[in-house]
Amino acid sequence: MARNTSCHPTGRRVGSLRVLPPRWSPSEAWLNTGTSATWWGPQVGMPAPDYTPPTSEERLFVPVFVIGIDPHKSTHTATAVDPDTNRDLGSIRIRSSFDDYAQLWTWATQWPDRIWAVENASGLGHHLTQWLIGRGEAVVDIPPTATARVRELSRGGRRKNDRIDAAAAACVAFSHGDFRPVAPEDHTDVLRILDERRIDLVKQNGRLINQLHAIMRELLPGGIECNLDTEHAATELKRFRPGTASDAMRKKVGLEIVGDLRRLRFQIDDLTDRIKTELTACGTRLQKIPGVGVVTAARILARTGNPTRFANEGAYANYTGTAPVEIASADKQRHRLSRGGDRTLNSAIHIVAVTQARTTTSAGHAYHRRKVAEGKTHREATLCLKRQIVKTLWRTMQDDFVRRVEEPITA
Repeated sequence: MARNTSCHPTGRRVGSLRVLPPRWSPSEAWLNTGTSATWWGPQVGMPAPDYTPPTSEERLFVPVFVIGIDPHKSTHTATAVDPDTNRDLGSIRIRSSFDDYAQLWTWATQWPDRIWAVENASGLGHHLTQWLIGRGEAVVDIPPTATARVRELSRGGRRKNDRIDAAAAACVAFSHGDFRPVAPEDHTDVLRILDERRIDLVKQNGRLINQLHAIMRELLPGGIECNLDTEHAATELKRFRPGTASDAMRKKVGLEIVGDLRRLRFQIDDLTDRIKTELTACGTRLQKIPGVGVVTAARILARTGNPTRFANEGAYANYTGTAPVEIASADKQRHRLSRGGDRTLNSAIHIVAVTQARTTTSAGHAYHRRKVAEGKTHREATLCLKRQIVKTLWRTMQDDFVRRVEEPITA
């Protein structure tokens, strides 16, 4: 396939087009078109020290071909798109297997300067995405809502198939810039796995407690106290003398539930210890912030991921759902509570805010009282405090990231 060398990064300067730094490959530099500078080098996500983002009057042009991926559980469909014309250059459908991954790799080699745009890279496309990253490929994550918008606005109306979805992902990546660079998995992914497992066990623990309460109400008048103690419940069950076959079965099932609760609580404590070990290994300083405990710190890191993917603290606040939404019309301007963003992360931040507001020695307590004195309600003051906490969290995670990257360099 013929290459258009006139617009290659090492070629001449045409008009307002900027010559790329020679150490950047075209696919790496393309990731920075219209976005904040991110160096896809040995330390993924570190700002490029000698790169200046293009201004509104100039743009970065490189001959990068975009390969869109529409992933499914058993099959993946890839479509190559020419970014200049949005022309479909070809498509391939493979099964979810290592042999077919190799076939996809061979098919993609006809476009040396390429970037992969995977729809829902953290979901059904996770395995293929990490396989590509492991081979040095540049991959971006495309939200499914963005590909849906492209299909709506393109010719053909609501027509939809896997090839169209893959092409839409590629078009979104180049034309709209609505993408997120995907990096190799790190400690945040480990914390996410541990946190999700702990959440499941805690929910299961609650269900078992409810079942045990229901059985004890049927065996004993009034059941047992709400603050259930497993050992106390076991003692009451062993002391009970059933008079019918039904009560005998209730007693047996109740003792089985007590055993399940003991195992669950041991597993929850073990997961908490493993989370502590992982937090110590990554060297985060989130726990120094008042109100941020072991589980909360792990959840914040797990749900945030790489903090450098957010351009500033305002973008991170919007992601967490703590940035107020402006509702303006004519001369009337007001802000309302944001109901978007990551609600799990928002809940973790709310716990930190409530803890700080109740802790008289914390700076958050003084800030909350000052907002109430200004005439805000308790709820409004808490929302303001959450926004300030997000600012502190983002800056702390940014500093931690830079320190982790610089440590092996200065060693």
